[in-house]
Amino acid sequence: MRPNPRRGGWSPPRPGKDLDLTQKASTTTAMAEAQNLPVGSNTTGAIAVAAESTTATRMSAPPSFDVADFPVPHGREEEWRFTPLDRLKGLHDGTAQATGTIKTDVSAPDGVTVESVPRDDARIGRAGKPIDRVAAQAFSSFEKATVVTVPKEAVLTEPVTVHLHGEGGVTYGHTVFDIGAFAEAVIVIDHTGDAVRSANVEFVLGDGAKVTFVSVQDWDDSAVHCSQHNALIGRDATFKSVVVTFGGGVVRLNPRVNYAGPGGEAELYGLYFTDSGQHQEHRLMVDHDAPNCRSNVAYKGALQGEDAHAVWIGDVLIQAAATGTDTYELNRNLVLTDGARVDSVPNLEIETGEIVGAGHASATGRFDDEQLFYLMARGLPESEARRIVVRGFFAELVQQIGLPELEERLITKIETELAASVA
Repeated sequence: MRPNPRRGGWSPPRPGKDLDLTQKASTTTAMAEAQNLPVGSNTTGAIAVAAESTTATRMSAPPSFDVADFPVPHGREEEWRFTPLDRLKGLHDGTAQATGTIKTDVSAPDGVTVESVPRDDARIGRAGKPIDRVAAQAFSSFEKATVVTVPKEAVLTEPVTVHLHGEGGVTYGHTVFDIGAFAEAVIVIDHTGDAVRSANVEFVLGDGAKVTFVSVQDWDDSAVHCSQHNALIGRDATFKSVVVTFGGGVVRLNPRVNYAGPGGEAELYGLYFTDSGQHQEHRLMVDHDAPNCRSNVAYKGALQGEDAHAVWIGDVLIQAAATGTDTYELNRNLVLTDGARVDSVPNLEIETGEIVGAGHASATGRFDDEQLFYLMARGLPESEARRIVVRGFFAELVQQIGLPELEERLITKIETELAASVA
């Protein structure tokens, strides 16, 4: 099986792309060895057997808008086993009451409609249902939803920006982005301040639409943030998501993709910098349920400090009807200090053999001593050499945002985090 070339834009290397799927595991392992990753790095390119990965890619309870359909999690469930439930401030068991305040500022170009609507609005819930109790609780608890509509064939020259600044307490939210056929838009949601926040975000892309979505989690260290992102991609539409997580004591995000017709493309990128005491969890699900669609996932993380914990779960399901699928997912983690922990679990479930290509890889390692030696031998102090290596590690993902001012802000944030580690 020989995959077709990637179409446009950056994509990570696909190990063994000229080999059949059963050969990819050894090729990916060789790549990890070439990168001097330590023994025990979680790295694989093999295809998971459907029966073995069902637990990981299918939730223990079916998706539902009703919170009563989900039992209170206890931490033993597959989808909760990494999450520190005692730090969720009651978002998972119904005890978190909406008593907080979050300041919302929406900026949209001319022609874009921004509305505040009740929960019975027909546009709510089209992109997908909540997949866990926290998301269902958020759906049942919000007072008004925000619906942002980009008319068909509109090509926005300025981004739609949503600034959410927490001012303490528990808040719930629901936002829908309704993108008309053949429209093009860049959407940014920027989270700052302090809050216990649970929300659902929906994207409904019309046929041929193109959307870049950037979600920035730059919370205070005391914040808790859980959110589910649902994207329903129309025929021949393109959805690019860039998730950036720096702040927050606990952040748990669930980006999910479904296809409403053939020819859709999804690119899911992410970067996270997990500091001492932080728990940052990204759980992705790409459900290929239409033929001739494509997905490409690449998440990178750096960790430093005692009890820094990052979790990445990448689930891809190729259903029997999704012939012609081309998919790949990658997670890489750079551990900067002792005391940090990473859990990285890629899952790939395939129900049809008529695909273009499919694979996944995960690798976790420390700084490459040879790279540091090379830079320091040319006169750079160790702190500067580390900064250059980490900046290069993240740079290709930051560049996917396409907004220079935001890109520079994020690079500056990374360097500030690094400076703190050596201070």
